[in-house]
Amino acid sequence: MDESSPVQNRRQRRANVLLTAVIASGERAQDVKLRNLSADGALVEGPNLPIEGSAIRFRKGDLQVPGTVVWVAQNRAGIHFDVPLTPEALLRHVPTPRPRVIPSFRRPGLAARPMTSVERSLEKVWGVPIARDPRSD
Repeated sequence: MDESSPVQNRRQRRANVLLTAVIASGERAQDVKLRNLSADGALVEGPNLPIEGSAIRFRKGDLQVPGTVVWVAQNRAGIHFDVPLTPEALLRHVPTPRPRVIPSFRRPGLAARPMTSVERSLEKVWGVPIARDPRSD
């Protein structure tokens, strides 16, 4: 999980993610983008979000949690879960980061290895005679 900035006044650390989820308010359910997730709540993004104070049900995969919309600004909303998520339930929906690939900036080796018999036969078939330098005549 990503650590929140120590400057932020958060009770729980939040994991920054970009996943899809569903929020349902009454009979209406809609797909949203899940921007971050913590044990206490989530930040979601989408059009026509429920108004502040609405009771909702947050769904991500097999996880279903009741909650309340605590704020709405433009196309984003903060959701507070009625029941905190356990670390196991939370981590199941936070993807593990891919390992970083460290580039290797090394020159290829100049040492030659002996050619195989197949490579030697290909050299004979594809080989081009070395052009002579006309100045050496």
